Amino acid sequence: MSLRLFDTAAGELREFEPLTPGRVGMYVCGLTTQGTPHIGHMRFAVAFDVLRRWLELGHGYEVTFVRNVTDIDDKILRKAAENDEPWWALSYRFERETTKALETLGVRAPTYEPRATGHVPEMVELMDRLVERGHAYAADPDGPDSGDVYFDVRSYPQYGSLTRQAIDDMEAASDADPRGKRDPRDFALWKGAKPGDPQSATWPTPYGRGRPGWHLECSAMARKYLGDTFDIHGGAVDLRFPHHENEQAQSRAAGYGFARYWLHNAWLTASGEKMSKSLGNGMSVPEITRTARPLAVRYYIGGSHYRSTLEFHPGALTEAEAAVERIEGFLQRALRDEPGEIDAAAIPEEFRDAMDDDLNTAGALAVVHARVRAGNTALDEGDTDSARQAAREVRAMTAVLGVDPMDAQWTSGGGASDAADALGNLVEEQLAERAAARRARDFATADRIRDRLKAAGIAVEDTAGGARWSLARESE
Repeated sequence: MSLRLFDTAAGELREFEPLTPGRVGMYVCGLTTQGTPHIGHMRFAVAFDVLRRWLELGHGYEVTFVRNVTDIDDKILRKAAENDEPWWALSYRFERETTKALETLGVRAPTYEPRATGHVPEMVELMDRLVERGHAYAADPDGPDSGDVYFDVRSYPQYGSLTRQAIDDMEAASDADPRGKRDPRDFALWKGAKPGDPQSATWPTPYGRGRPGWHLECSAMARKYLGDTFDIHGGAVDLRFPHHENEQAQSRAAGYGFARYWLHNAWLTASGEKMSKSLGNGMSVPEITRTARPLAVRYYIGGSHYRSTLEFHPGALTEAEAAVERIEGFLQRALRDEPGEIDAAAIPEEFRDAMDDDLNTAGALAVVHARVRAGNTALDEGDTDSARQAAREVRAMTAVLGVDPMDAQWTSGGGASDAADALGNLVEEQLAERAAARRARDFATADRIRDRLKAAGIAVEDTAGGARWSLARESE
């Protein structure tokens, strides 16, 4: 099966064929740096990290991955004013928190991570082009909206095609003062400076000082790093309209092909509602990883299909931790201190079929756990060759999903990995003592050691190849 992805614009699964053979250009809308990120924000990051990994490991593509930072907007300016803090200081503080949260959950750094404020010249160039082509206009330079520039939605007949809406059925754009617009649905390309705006948050243009509109930012940055036309544009489902609709309209109206495939991930919800700070149901990544391993949090977020809403419940992370421990326990038994390198050729065909079916991660994880069960059975029967092959397959599959327990992301820097190493050393020492007791036919001592380990949650199995141990686990 070739890779098929659900293209929002087409409303159906499409076979993926990159613009340039062997290469993929992908742009994903990052976060607006206005506050501390919560695990709901991480859904998009994990989903597109998995896609990137699958394109690279599963199909051998060279991926240029661009994820922007929206470091200036109305909310940032408002919160900075409320905190009596420079807007750029607040924005950078939360940008660093966001980066740390992404790193904590094993989301790989993008190829490029442009900030909006660093690309104003490219935005002005795109805006000028739209004005020249009759798709944008400046508000009355002598009126109250001096400096505002709007996209003329009725000048572009395909406006609404991404979300399959008719213009007359759309709500008015709420991103700028409506007095300067020809149509209430026209959206702001540029927001003229208003009284009270910090001078540092405005830039000069032929239309007056101001700052960019949100939609203009992404179109300009995507084009700079990926070219006039690129393969994949992604983001959370709530960005389809108006953000992505407006991005596509202004870019194509300017004469550029823009994105060939549009992918959108669903929300992570709590009590049926999208996680958000305003609802008070957001859990920050630092808070949640104080009680749950980052590896388990990553497993939980990425374990459901990216287009399915994921409802958070109290036992979710406990279930994820148990699943991770089953994988981890098997790999420790099978590979011990010889994890080796990831071999993409070891990825099973069933896993490939699941991932090629629009990134069916739930189906892919079913293959992972089937291999774990088979590998544990092989170990119980003393078939170490089959067990090590299963372990190579499990490592290759979990590397695609970003949840390989033996990856340096999860085994370096202390914490759970150091604890696992210490536990392993202690258990091996106890097993050595038990083996010596058995050789001396001191079965009472051997049984006491085994019972002591069992009470501590360590399962000991006597096999033809000697005693093997693992964390006690539920039947699979």
